[in-house]
Amino acid sequence: MSKEIPYKIYLEESEMPKQWYNVRADMKNKPAPLLNPGTHEPMTVDELSGVFCRELAEQELDDKTPYIDIPEEILSFYKMYRPSPLVRAYCLEKALGTPAKIYYKFEGNNTSGSHKLNSAIAQAYYAKKQGLKGVTTETGAGQWGTALSMACAYLGLDCKVYMVKVSYEQKPFRREVMRTYGADVTPSPSNTTNVGRKILEEFPGTTGSLGCAISEAVEVAVSSEGYRYVLGSVLSQVLLHQSVIGLESMIACDKYGIKPDMIIGCAGGGSNLGGLISPFMGRKLRGEADYQFIAVEPASCPSLTRGVYAYDFCDTGKVCPLAKMYTLGSGFIPSANHAGGLRYHGMSSVVSQLYDDGLITARSVEQTSVFEAATQFARVEGILPAPESSHAIKVAMDEALKCKETGEEKTILFGLTGTGYFDMVAYQKFNDREMSDYIPSDEELAKSISTLPKF
Repeated sequence: MSKEIPYKIYLEESEMPKQWYNVRADMKNKPAPLLNPGTHEPMTVDELSGVFCRELAEQELDDKTPYIDIPEEILSFYKMYRPSPLVRAYCLEKALGTPAKIYYKFEGNNTSGSHKLNSAIAQAYYAKKQGLKGVTTETGAGQWGTALSMACAYLGLDCKVYMVKVSYEQKPFRREVMRTYGADVTPSPSNTTNVGRKILEEFPGTTGSLGCAISEAVEVAVSSEGYRYVLGSVLSQVLLHQSVIGLESMIACDKYGIKPDMIIGCAGGGSNLGGLISPFMGRKLRGEADYQFIAVEPASCPSLTRGVYAYDFCDTGKVCPLAKMYTLGSGFIPSANHAGGLRYHGMSSVVSQLYDDGLITARSVEQTSVFEAATQFARVEGILPAPESSHAIKVAMDEALKCKETGEEKTILFGLTGTGYFDMVAYQKFNDREMSDYIPSDEELAKSISTLPKF
């Protein structure tokens, strides 16, 4: 029996999930394996352990275990900010005049300001458990770097962050939060690494990309004793950790008799989207329920909607394993006027396989329309959303307005991945009408895609 639904649904601490959910266990078509860039053979745990912590490498390759216990130390940390609220957007529904019911899972109730902390603390924990001195990573808009620096400070680990240069310049406050937590933050590409110097030579004046920053962070990790590399999205281990978002959402929905018709998430590398949809997707794969899943990406970096499904390097420097994914080519660099994160050239292998199987649909949206939706949302719901999250808001609002036209009473659930209080330069450009849209041409994408490895 359904209960009266409050504005905000908070689970009891006792209702928090104690295990992560691995959607790969229920996938009929498993994601293609990571390949060694030298031999083109599937990567082994031993090979991956040279870059990642060993337990994370094991999680990365495990596509059979459906549930993995969350260590007690991580659960204790989660309890500082989890469970996060599932919010009924009553005010937005009223403003839109829609019969649709709109819910959002809000992941911004922590100091890092986003969902990224769910995986950051897990990866930092496994590094600490392995006895490492520190970790290296990349960050785009800075949410992941902020979360990881916070987790490392908590556990007493050194943290080296390579931040996409355009974001380093456009988002100084996010950068300073990282430094406040003790992280060493370098704009990427930089002259501090061999691969950074090579990229600067090949692309002089470049504003950088996640692919560039990943290459630099990996180089430093493998050449520094006592360090390993950690990643904030894309990898299967990250989607595993982020499944707490979807598990909490599903528990809350079940508790109040809520049945989402569609579940919407922004899509850059796939961490938020994959974490939100995984438990619901598991039900769909097992034939227990049906949902429509929508991935929303920026028109300036449209890997799902305009990319190709192929093996590609995970980084611009071509030192990381090859992953089969929807990709624009590892050398693709998003336009500097792109104001948010979601800058990765490819998409999670898990999300890519689900998309290729027709289990997920995808849309790309232009950034001015995204900020229009963000502004309307902020004015009625009282939260200033991150630009990344606002991609999901835009499509959720579009779907709610369709319900207004048809009279359908659909239930919409989307992920509000974080807050936008460190993204005020972007909001300023939008408010001053200095923001423009950039959509790469077919010729630009063809040039980037033509560099895909052939074997």
